[in-house]
Order: sequence, then structure tokens, then C-alpha cells
Amino acid sequence: MMVHIDVGTVLRGTVCDLYSNLVTRPTGAAVRSAIEQQVREIERPVLTTIDFSQVNLLDFSCADEIVAKLLLRYTADDGPRGYLAFRGIRDGHIDPIETVLERHALALVSWHEGAAELFGHVTDEELRHWEVVRDHGPIGAREVATILASTEVSAQQQLDQLDRRRLVMRGPLGYSIPGSTWSDA
Repeated sequence: MMVHIDVGTVLRGTVCDLYSNLVTRPTGAAVRSAIEQQVREIERPVLTTIDFSQVNLLDFSCADEIVAKLLLRYTADDGPRGYLAFRGIRDGHIDPIETVLERHALALVSWHEGAAELFGHVTDEELRHWEVVRDHGPIGAREVATILASTEVSAQQQLDQLDRRRLVMRGPLGYSIPGSTWSDA
């Protein structure tokens, strides 16, 4: 199941009808709480798309409250089993988002014009494996190992790590990028 959450709509519903700027930690906390409530109301694991396209300004405190804290919750052992994908991240959003991702050693998948991008803290090995999944998914560990000229065990370990970090999704057809057309398979 896929769920789309428009952060601009959540912001206007929790703070002010005419507001499209995410500034101040209390604003970010209110928006994150509203997003978490929407996700809690859904009973099974889902792919939740967090859409920033209606947000004009995003400051560091809101990036920390919304992006980092949602990702921390999703990657926690007791967190929701679902996945997050992001859309609508603009040039003005990147600096605050990248800063909080690096501070917390997190990463996220963002979609722009049909292409997935990876932002944040990743190792070179994670990035190489993620790019193979992005470019060839859905794909299994054996195929990833062949493409990268590595062992299947090593590829499986990297893919499992990317899945724990919610940067790839494991499905019946193999690994795919959260938000891709085949990530529902």
C-alpha cells in the first residue's frame, strides 16, 4: 500500500491556512506529529511518500524535526515497518536536509522528475549497491554481485544493510528503490 503525504497541506492544517514556510522547531514538531498520526492510522506496512513540493522555505530545525526524526523512527528496531520516499525537495531545501542527515548519519531516497536520488550519509559500498538497484531493480543479490564483480554474500550483506536503512525495499521480485514503479510488487 502506498500513502502520499503533502507536507504543505499538513503544515496548513496544523499551523495556518496560508502558511507555506517550515520554520521554527515547534512548527516542525507539529507537522511531524501530524504525519506520524496519519501513518499510525494505517495498519499494515506501507510506502509513505513525504512531498515537500508545496513548501517554500525549510529551515534546519524543521528539517531536523521532520526529516531526521521520521527517518530515525523508521530505522529504529521498534519503528514502523514501512518505507519513506521523499518528493519535491528543491534546491533551497537541500542544505538543511543534507546537514541534518549528516549529523545523524542518515540517508534518504528522493524522487525528482521520475529519477531517484540518494541524499545523506552513505558509504561508497552502499552507494554502489544502491545505484545498481536503482538502475536494474527489482534485482537479487546474485545479480548485484555479478554486476559489481563481488560475492553474493557481500552483495546480500550490503542489500540487507540498505534495507535496514530503508534505502531499498525487499520484495518478491528482489530489491527495488522505495517509490519506484515496481516497489509495490
